[in-house]
Amino acid sequence: MTKPVDLNKQEEHLFAVLSGKRFLQMEGLSNEVPFFIYPYPPEVALDVAQVKKRLKNKLSQSGITVREVNLYDLSVEILKERGVWERVLAAEPDMDKDDFREMLQGMLDPQLHIAPAVRAKIVDGDFDILFLTGIGEVFPYIRSHNVLNNLQSVVTGKPMLMFFPGRYEQSDTLGSSLVLFGQLKDDQYYRAKDILEQEA
Repeated sequence: MTKPVDLNKQEEHLFAVLSGKRFLQMEGLSNEVPFFIYPYPPEVALDVAQVKKRLKNKLSQSGITVREVNLYDLSVEILKERGVWERVLAAEPDMDKDDFREMLQGMLDPQLHIAPAVRAKIVDGDFDILFLTGIGEVFPYIRSHNVLNNLQSVVTGKPMLMFFPGRYEQSDTLGSSLVLFGQLKDDQYYRAKDILEQEA
């Protein structure tokens, strides 16, 4: 049994870290990518959505601008822009699940489609922190470690926080891995830092 999460405490911690000069100026990263992960149990996703909303408001009141990119909304946007959205909707009910997933994976390739679409959303640089959300909604056709790998050259000069419904397991021997929904190992990704372990 996992211990219950104290979201109030986490929200306070997140605000303290995100509003701190150290985080905003990406100090102490020693050439690491400024990627942070906020792992939370999937069953509190709705509460976390409220936490995220309050955080954005509180940060905004402190003069800190958050730009949010939701991967699900972004995916729909990409498919609509490419004129294939209706086709995807029509194909889904009758198509074999694996074939459907492969079709979407091809249409939403992190390197070819997702990374450039994220770049377009942040190119103006008119924000202080990037929130990356919608991770659970785009599984399994977009995998979080693939997105993170492909965003390393896109999100530079600003810290990014990924809201992750699952666990971020860090181990000196095995490296770090993202465990989506606490069950599906989403492969290794070792360059991000757990926001809950950051000092304010």
